Amino acid sequence: MSTIIDTFIAPPCHSEIETLYQDDHLVLINKPAGLLSLSGKNPQNLDSVHHRLVKTFPGCTLVHRLDFGTSGLMVVALNKAINAALCQQFSQRTVTKVYSALLCGHLSDDEGVIDAAIAKDPALFPLMSICAITGKPARSHYQVVERFYREQDDGTVLPLTRVQLTPETGRTHQLRIHCQQLGHPILGCDLYGGRLLPGTEQTPRLMLHASELHFVHPISEKLITARNASPF
Repeated sequence: MSTIIDTFIAPPCHSEIETLYQDDHLVLINKPAGLLSLSGKNPQNLDSVHHRLVKTFPGCTLVHRLDFGTSGLMVVALNKAINAALCQQFSQRTVTKVYSALLCGHLSDDEGVIDAAIAKDPALFPLMSICAITGKPARSHYQVVERFYREQDDGTVLPLTRVQLTPETGRTHQLRIHCQQLGHPILGCDLYGGRLLPGTEQTPRLMLHASELHFVHPISEKLITARNASPF
């Protein structure tokens, strides 16, 4: 069995966490890109969403996570009972998550589904891999919003597609590896080909943003529809 060695050191994140909604039970936040969801084992990776929020909301717990490079909506539980109720919604897949992304190149289809099982491979850490045999089922929907060209500082012109991504499952790196599988990696994705095309090397961040979250409030039982526009 391979031992996983995590050598990643997160650069300092000077962006603030934006609180979009809060009550006695939960908080909805906008996570900045470049901030860990949870503190790492390495003491140099102490700064995180949880590390910051627990100072204001002692006892708060993260119901779900966003990748370090992903920005956008997260729901945070303020006590264990709320955490359990929300976790149940996530595990039963009754929570709808919608992401905005910029993909490299122009997609030929206006919408579609990526159905490809995702596996962990300690030898490739931190990369995940597509594997029909050892992977866990993973399914994502995509819908094209616009196709356009962007001129870079060096004069190169990048063909890009803005898409809306809706994952049915919640595997690690799911949207990133599924877009690579589609042949159009997410712009700025260092792990799955989003910095390989000429002109993409200097992309300032992973162009992936959690833009919508739909779930039922555990106490009021009202449907919460949270939206947060993409910053790119």
